[in-house]
Amino acid sequence: MSFATYAPGATVVHRLPAGLKLSLLAAVGVALALLDRWWQPLVVLGAVLACYAMARLPTAGLLALLRPLVWIFIAVGIFHAWISGWQAVVDVLASLIALVLAAGLVSLTTSMTELTDVLLWLLRPLGRLGVAPERMALLIALSVRSVPVIVALAQEVRDAQRARGLGRSARAFAVPLLVRSLRHADALGEALVARGLDD
Repeated sequence: MSFATYAPGATVVHRLPAGLKLSLLAAVGVALALLDRWWQPLVVLGAVLACYAMARLPTAGLLALLRPLVWIFIAVGIFHAWISGWQAVVDVLASLIALVLAAGLVSLTTSMTELTDVLLWLLRPLGRLGVAPERMALLIALSVRSVPVIVALAQEVRDAQRARGLGRSARAFAVPLLVRSLRHADALGEALVARGLDD
């Protein structure tokens, strides 16, 4: 599991509220699922890279986020080149890279405390249902930082979505991704308990 390390700074991107960053990250994911032209994910990717420039993050950090996924990118590219053509390759790879970098941008410019605090605020109503909001907030914050894991889950969901002929249905993409992400968070929680980190 790979985590993007928080890089403190005083840029506009760093100063944005954590809740807004998470909302924008969700918006990027939904937009990438709904866009239907091969070149549109390139525009989203360009916007994400512009945010990296605004945050004054080193290129080395950007490459560190992508390096663990190079073989996945290659395999996905070859697969789509074989069945769909070069436009599908551009579409899928640009979408994946944009999603990875967008999630990484949130992790690199937002402290764990900020992430946990905003998630705790969002999850507090679940306390009435017997859910421990503090524990869930910590788990989701850790999951956001598990960029390669979440990206792999997203790719699995998109492949399953296409195999079932569901096209670019936002619901068919978002619901399974949420379920798988929560399962990952639960597994992470069990690992924390096993290490005595669950308070």
